[in-house]
Amino acid sequence: MNHHERITLDPAVMGGKPCVRGLRVTVATVLGLLASGHSREEVLAAYPYLTADDLDACLSYAAWRLEEREEVLVGP
Repeated sequence: MNHHERITLDPAVMGGKPCVRGLRVTVATVLGLLASGHSREEVLAAYPYLTADDLDACLSYAAWRLEEREEVLVGP
């Protein structure tokens, strides 16, 4: 799954947080629902404009973000 096609970041939508296809549904909302035990079917029923591919894109995006590494620069 290529999340780059489905996950958008737009300062005018939800303050620039990663969203699904420019909708006002953040990746964090979807991940939070799944992490709290809601099934994929429950999430799709609650957000009928989302698709299974959108849920996959959220998971893919989260995995990709976790692979990024932030280094703290420490001065002498």
